[in-house]
Amino acid sequence: MFFKTYGKKTVAAILGASLILSVAACGNEDSGEDTSSESSLFEPITEVTENTDKTDNSGDADTTAETEEAASSDEPYVLPEGMYISELTGEPISEELKDQRPIAAMVDNELTALPHYGTSEADVVYELMNSTKNDRITRLMCIVKDWGSIEQLGSIRSTRPTNILLAAEWNAVLCHDGGPYYNDQYFAREWSAHFSGTFSRVNNGKATEFTEYIISGDLESNFENYSSNAAYSTTYNEYANEGSHFNFVNYGTELNLDEKYSNTYPATIVAIPFPHNQSQLVYNSETKEYEYYEYDNRHEDAEDGEPLSFKNVILQKCSFTQLDENGYLVYNCIDPGQTGWYITNGTAKVIAWTKTSETAVTKYYDDNGDELEINTGKTYIALVPDDTWDSITLQ
Repeated sequence: MFFKTYGKKTVAAILGASLILSVAACGNEDSGEDTSSESSLFEPITEVTENTDKTDNSGDADTTAETEEAASSDEPYVLPEGMYISELTGEPISEELKDQRPIAAMVDNELTALPHYGTSEADVVYELMNSTKNDRITRLMCIVKDWGSIEQLGSIRSTRPTNILLAAEWNAVLCHDGGPYYNDQYFAREWSAHFSGTFSRVNNGKATEFTEYIISGDLESNFENYSSNAAYSTTYNEYANEGSHFNFVNYGTELNLDEKYSNTYPATIVAIPFPHNQSQLVYNSETKEYEYYEYDNRHEDAEDGEPLSFKNVILQKCSFTQLDENGYLVYNCIDPGQTGWYITNGTAKVIAWTKTSETAVTKYYDDNGDELEINTGKTYIALVPDDTWDSITLQ
């Protein structure tokens, strides 16, 4: 681990210094001091600004009575028989799914591809720049544990090398439809498993590239076709990482960043510098989740009308390498230490993140050098290019 190599106290000191610089960047814009040559693990990040592009749209909370009771009780949560705590969300789900590996589905995020189907049922959703062309258009990657319950998901499009690396840390089978030849070197790795172009076509009146979806039965057929290949097991294999992907608080408890840390910022609207679709996360104070907006509208699932919403929002500052003039790229997501934001319950905090190898889990740390605790629930993760990182705005 990175912190074993460099020392917890050293990293905590670097983060502490960067937090001071962050506060200066947010609160003393006219100081005149030039800090552009500062270099540390945690650089000054972004300006906290007033942003009124969106308003807080409160909706009905989709929570079970059991969850509400657990959250309001001082008694430790007792896991019901036949359930286990999901390594993806920190919430109780059927024990029958415990050993099942997830899928990572590439979902087209062009306006023409909307509305999406099934994205609101994903446990974790990544948003990444898909190309430096077309105003740096993004694509979503949906991590789904209970893929047997999928009725329709997509539309499905091509993948990029970064997605292969991120899917690997979940031991997920990547579901996509083709991609550039730069993918080939990653697909050749023993830890890589993927299904490409083997899903259903749905007549939706759109061009062919917008008609491929994962529908009920597709994944079962794909796994059956690859049943002789151990890399395509439906259960976790030797390349899986042990334990929970995140450091969740105990189920039934709630983390409020401003109660635990001194250096936090208000964050009811989070605007991410993805210029093509203008991604925003807007906090719903009733559900205590962040609802995803793009193209000036709240994202609502075509399958059930539910908003795409998250308990946790994680933004990672990440450099990238453009591979050719066509705009293909790979994020430099294997990094011994970079900066980021963790956002939950209307509050944001500066964090660190590391990824030490192709299959290693991305880990997140607070200013004490401890692994960051996050709330249970669904998580949105964006890899934000380092050259636009300073354009993130929080309100």
